[in-house]
Amino acid sequence: MLLDSSQKPQFSYKKIVEIIEEHYGFKAKIAPLDSYMDQNFHVTTNFDKEFILKIARPSESWNSLDAQNKALEFLYKRNWFYHSPTPIQSKSGFDIIQIKGEDGHDYHFRLLRFLQGKLLVDVEPHSPKLLVDLGKFAASLDKTLKDFSHHGAHRQIPWDIKNVMQIQKLAGYITDVERRRILEYFLTQFELAILPKLIQTKSSIIHNDINDYNIIVRDPNTGLPRIYGIFDFGDLTYTHTICELAIAISYVMLEKENPYQAAGYVISGYHQIYPLSETEIELLFHLSAIRLCISVMMSTYRRKHDPNNAYLNVTEPLAWKLLYQMIATSPEYVTSLFRQVCGFDLSKKRLSSNEIMASREKYISKSFSISYENPIKITRGAMQYLFDDHGKTYIDAVNNVSHVGHCHPAVVKAINEQNTVLNTNTRYLHDNLVRYAERLTATMPDPLNVCFFVCSGSEANDLALRIARTLTGRKETIVLEGAYHGTSIANIEISPYKYAGNGGAGRAEYIYEVLVPDTYRGRYGKDDADAGTKYAESVKQAIDKIYQQNKKLSAFICESVLGCGGQIVLPEKYLREVYASVRNAGGICIADEVQVGFGRVGSHMWAFETQNVIPDIVTLGKPIGNGHPVAAVITTREIADAFANGMEYFNTFGGNPVSCAAGLAVLDVIEKENLQKHALKTGNQLLKDLKKLMKKHPIIGDVRGLGLFIGVELIKDRKSKEPAADEASQIINKMKDAGILISTDGPLHNVLKIKPPMVFTSDNAKTLVETLDNILVEMH
Repeated sequence: MLLDSSQKPQFSYKKIVEIIEEHYGFKAKIAPLDSYMDQNFHVTTNFDKEFILKIARPSESWNSLDAQNKALEFLYKRNWFYHSPTPIQSKSGFDIIQIKGEDGHDYHFRLLRFLQGKLLVDVEPHSPKLLVDLGKFAASLDKTLKDFSHHGAHRQIPWDIKNVMQIQKLAGYITDVERRRILEYFLTQFELAILPKLIQTKSSIIHNDINDYNIIVRDPNTGLPRIYGIFDFGDLTYTHTICELAIAISYVMLEKENPYQAAGYVISGYHQIYPLSETEIELLFHLSAIRLCISVMMSTYRRKHDPNNAYLNVTEPLAWKLLYQMIATSPEYVTSLFRQVCGFDLSKKRLSSNEIMASREKYISKSFSISYENPIKITRGAMQYLFDDHGKTYIDAVNNVSHVGHCHPAVVKAINEQNTVLNTNTRYLHDNLVRYAERLTATMPDPLNVCFFVCSGSEANDLALRIARTLTGRKETIVLEGAYHGTSIANIEISPYKYAGNGGAGRAEYIYEVLVPDTYRGRYGKDDADAGTKYAESVKQAIDKIYQQNKKLSAFICESVLGCGGQIVLPEKYLREVYASVRNAGGICIADEVQVGFGRVGSHMWAFETQNVIPDIVTLGKPIGNGHPVAAVITTREIADAFANGMEYFNTFGGNPVSCAAGLAVLDVIEKENLQKHALKTGNQLLKDLKKLMKKHPIIGDVRGLGLFIGVELIKDRKSKEPAADEASQIINKMKDAGILISTDGPLHNVLKIKPPMVFTSDNAKTLVETLDNILVEMH
């Protein structure tokens, strides 16, 4: 049985002393020892001998105990350089005896010689020389045991790293959302990326539990501590040999100022004695993380059955601390360190940044922009962290596309599982299409209950325009100054951000611009309680102008919180007044939620809900698939039926089973991890702290936003509000150099844009604010 819920043996001290005298022939004094699931004692005799008595739990098989004893005897007979306890035979000549407990269960007793010395956990500091020695010790043990075989070691135990997916359900015992997310991230990486490589590596019987509490250290004549031996072979098993080293470094890294350097010393020592393959080195980072995952899962699980066992908590807090560190560390960077200590070539197989730039200039259109003065090559992402090709970690505070976190395990698994079965189009029946449409529309207010699935926010806005123009028979569209809605021809036409900018062809005659309801730079400020109503007058004026030209309105489109417009929060009552005017004129109200939907604003699932309105059409994109290309248009049954005029709407990839699986997984994560509430709490903290910076630094003219969609507007002078665009550019590059990614936006290019993955934490927020503060102090 992989998971053992049995209780530890409960023999009384008196009974144990009697058993020792009866079966081993001497009187003894005993003292209890910490143990995970067995009952262990330090035994002293009247003839100055010391032993360890081990009483196995009932579920422990005789075969596995015999394998442990035979391994100890094997090491002794091989004259192994290091030391391990050897089993003592009873008076009847057996090294395992069976005793029936008061509970009726049969228990196996073993007596082992006691190893004198100090535990590694009690040795401080762990010098580089000692850690190299530990690596040599582990290699010597594995190299010796590779010739040992025993059928009792071929067993299924939860502490065997290769079996971790069989106990992944234990992650459900972890109630903290962030901790469970970290576990599931590493578990998914193991299942999809690590296990296929692990099964190609060599296997042997290993100790499987080299840790600070099992290693004996002695001081040789030089006065320097050296590894002397090891005990507790209770997790002995046949598995992939590299797991031994992964386990050893997972414990060595605990509480180290530089954990990967410490691990490197151990790996260096191991490689000198028992050379590692490049594949084995590549796996070490993730395998050590998985060992920590097993440790915290098993500790949590066992506490349910043995709540008074303090030994279960020995390493758990330290393991969590290290897991938090590892999720924010580039595996490629750590692997390069491990390769280096083993003397392997560090040359990179991937293209360098300079090589990529040269290829881009040759093969990629110059219309594609690149972020930052010195572009970065991102090679991996994990939740709210990105890693470049040099192993540097960045806190991602700008990529709202990876809504629930880069490579979120739930989304990765959903995409992978569906992609291995089927991916086709909506002309065939499939559960995912209707399940996703039902789930998605359930988040919308009535009567928004009909879906069109597309592949991008641009496609969604393009389709929304097509629907509006089909229904009304008109093209006249009202947009906000500086608005951006996508890359298609139709979207460029309704995006002043594009058509009025470099390379733009100007405004089409059927497009009407209205004032941006900007309460910082606009006519009506934050102190005007009627600002929303007053800005809405601009829309009424546009409608009047359309009528004066003997035309009629088709649609009004607006982001529910302005993105490229400068992260502008619409003033109260604005959309309510605007929608009333548009509908009175026979127009369609379109809410562009491509950037700000799916709980990002915190207080509501959809940003338009903050305005107490219900649009006629809602467009969704970017975060909907957590990076997978999927988007949607949501509208009413009445509008959808009117659009179905005989011309088919078909999108080759829109609504395919894989895309819908991604979308369903995103909704699941938002709900299960309560990310909307998290966005509200973390966003409010971030806004509060940024506003404190505004009081300290005159360059900050305004801080605004909702949830985790925030803008910081920079100015040269608070009176004139002259935009500080150059300074904004400098700041985002300095922030990048400091390991935090943000960007600029707004028509004046002076707004710092902050819209991180929704798993962005309060600690990340504090780091962002502190870093920005330091940069502003340095600049001024």
